[in-house]
Amino acid sequence: MKKNDSKEFGGSGELRNLRVLVDSAPADGRPIIIAGPCSAESEEQLMDCGHQLARCGGVHIFRAGLWKPRTHPGGFEGVGERGIVWLQHVKSSTSLPTATEVATAAHVEAALDGGIDVLWLGARTTANPFAVQDVADAIAARHADVAVLVKNPVSPDVELWYGALQRIFRAGVRRLAAVHRGFATASNTPYRNAPLWQIPIELKRRCPGLPILVDPSHIGGQRDMVASLSQQALDMGFDGLMIESHPTPDTALSDSAQQITPSTLMQMLSQLSIRGTSDSNRELAALRQLIDQCDDELLQALSRRMDVVRQIGQLKRQMGMPIVQTDRFGQILDKRIAQAEEFGLRPDFINLIFQTVHQEAVALQL
Repeated sequence: MKKNDSKEFGGSGELRNLRVLVDSAPADGRPIIIAGPCSAESEEQLMDCGHQLARCGGVHIFRAGLWKPRTHPGGFEGVGERGIVWLQHVKSSTSLPTATEVATAAHVEAALDGGIDVLWLGARTTANPFAVQDVADAIAARHADVAVLVKNPVSPDVELWYGALQRIFRAGVRRLAAVHRGFATASNTPYRNAPLWQIPIELKRRCPGLPILVDPSHIGGQRDMVASLSQQALDMGFDGLMIESHPTPDTALSDSAQQITPSTLMQMLSQLSIRGTSDSNRELAALRQLIDQCDDELLQALSRRMDVVRQIGQLKRQMGMPIVQTDRFGQILDKRIAQAEEFGLRPDFINLIFQTVHQEAVALQL
């Protein structure tokens, strides 16, 4: 492995924007678009998809997975190295740079030998520091001037994400970007992977020079969510999109529900609104999105609390207990007001909120 770069990652170190990789990428600050099927399935499928996406005019990099990690054995785990030549043919016939996922040193070597332009680390790989280090060492051993994307880990842990990026940076990679693809959570949400926007925003705060793309396909998990999530990402000032697109999504061998056709992608891209890119606009949009996220979490928490209240009310009726337990409510109120002061919240504000919550709880039990 190369010696650590003298410039600190996320601080004064230079992070070259991914756009330097491709001549066709927008030079006016517009978002970079990476698109292609979740998995390479055949040369015909890749060529069909690649040519359709090239005609879109708005796609800058063609993506396709060759090695697919699966929870259980026996499923479709990708075509492996034989798909590299298919990506070569797409690149030579469309002039689109190519990207694929790598998880081992062997993957890196095969991809670099095959002239793949962009490598990305998936969520499961990012979560494993040993695997990330193996990939970083393989890149360093080749002294490759390759672009690397690092997806967020499965769990909502900004430190794991940041640490993976550090390892790749210290391998000498400067064409570096992050990809936000959502997080697995215990909460019931409409998303396949909850966006938890505050985490990529914190990463951006730490590394202002690092481009961050958004993967709406994996966040939503459903093709009808891709457009709205893409617009949301651009409204928040993220640098681009990584979207799964397949000529016939319903027949796809992996993630069929979240892929869209190239024609749908072309229409979606033409309808996306690109906001001004001043720092103040981006910061305002990001903060407003955080407010929305907090409100969603508040509503979910209140809903869960009232579900418990209903169960308590039923139990009180069975036991012949009165609905209102004044001493119990007094204890709750005192405890929450004390906690509020620790969090920097005004006691009278918290008192008002919990008085209102208590009134609703009593009404539900009557």
